[in-house]
Amino acid sequence: MKMTRKKTILSVLLALAVIAVYSFGRQEAKAVFEQPALITAAGQSADGLQASVLAKKAELKADLAKFAVGKDLENHKTLILVLGASMKGLGTAGLDTNKEKERIVQLLAEAKKRNLPVLCLHIGGEARRGQLTDEMIGEYLPSAQMAIVVKSGNKDGIFTKICKEKNIPLIEVDKILDVVVPLKASFKR
Repeated sequence: MKMTRKKTILSVLLALAVIAVYSFGRQEAKAVFEQPALITAAGQSADGLQASVLAKKAELKADLAKFAVGKDLENHKTLILVLGASMKGLGTAGLDTNKEKERIVQLLAEAKKRNLPVLCLHIGGEARRGQLTDEMIGEYLPSAQMAIVVKSGNKDGIFTKICKEKNIPLIEVDKILDVVVPLKASFKR
C-alpha cells in the first residue's frame, strides 16, 4: 500500500512538472503586427493559399501575392512569409530554386528598408519539410519578429533552435486550423 501511494504521489509530481515546463516554454501571441498584410509563400507551395484562407478566418486584411517582390509591399504594414517549398509549385511557376531564393532575399531586404515586420508561418507540417524548405527556414526565419508553426513541422526542433538563438517568439499549434487564433491575436485591431 505504501508503494502504491508513493507511486501515485510521484506520478502527480511528475505530471505537474511536465505541465509547468510546458507552460513556461509556451509562447502566447501578442498584437505586434498591423494590417493590411501581404502574404507570399517562400518556395511556391500551396501553403501560401492556405495562409490566405487562415487570414480570412482570422478576420485580417491581407493580400496574397504568389510572386511578391519589393514594390508589392507598398500599402502594406506587415509581411507574412509562408515557409514551405514545393518543387511542383516552383516548376509550375517557371522558377528554379535560385530565382525563388533571390526573390525572397530581395523581398525581405525591401521589408527591412520599409521597417515592415515579418511574420513567418510554417503550416505544412512535417510533409512540407525537406532540404529546400530547411534551407529557407535557416535563411529567412531570422528576419522574423514572430513565427507560428504546426508542431509536426518542428519535430527536429529547427524552429525552436533558430527562434531561441534570435529571440523570436515561437508559437506552435497542433493542426493548421489552430493557426487562426494566434494569427488573429498577433495583429492589432
